[in-house]
Amino acid sequence: MSYRDTYSLLPRSHSYNAANEQHSRTYLRTLMSYGGSPSSVLNSLPPIRSRVLADVTYTSTPDVNEVYPGLYVGDAVAAKDKAFLRRMGINYVLNTAEGKRYTQVDTDHLYYRDCPGLRYKGFPLMDIPTTDISKYFHIAANFIDEGISRGGRVLVHCMMGVSRSATCALAFLMIKRGMTFAEALALVRSRRDIYPNDGFIRQLQQLDRELRASRIR
Repeated sequence: MSYRDTYSLLPRSHSYNAANEQHSRTYLRTLMSYGGSPSSVLNSLPPIRSRVLADVTYTSTPDVNEVYPGLYVGDAVAAKDKAFLRRMGINYVLNTAEGKRYTQVDTDHLYYRDCPGLRYKGFPLMDIPTTDISKYFHIAANFIDEGISRGGRVLVHCMMGVSRSATCALAFLMIKRGMTFAEALALVRSRRDIYPNDGFIRQLQQLDRELRASRIR
């Protein structure tokens, strides 16, 4: 079953069905089977990611999945289709790839000026392992949390919705919902195929360690 399916124009329920919950639990058990740590299996993500992304073809159809109640991870096509956003009830947009360089998405506040009530935030990130995405973790988490807390729907996107946007969504779940990295990853991957690059994975693992330490104090 592929979780990177094209999102229906009909909003999904905020409740997760049994199959998705079972998938998440199975994936988490798989992570934990590697010596009690997700690091071993996470190290296999870059080659998997390269193989998957090599097969990706761009379409004009929005590719979006609800990965947590009120939180949607998607691609540039979804973000640039303002009619689609209105139909979906999206009123918060976080572009984690803002800019005009290759693999970036050239939207900004002005792009959404004809979308009353829509709040926008952009991060000028590139999807490469040396990018410091960690400096945006708490900014992203606060923005997403604000939208969901106000009963809104938040779209977090990049070019394809598998690395930069997924990383920020994971950071939100860890910072604001108290999940470990393994728990957040299992949950999001039960709804969408995501493949953060290995540099982003290391930064999320560091965030996990910092959050664990702060909760022990």
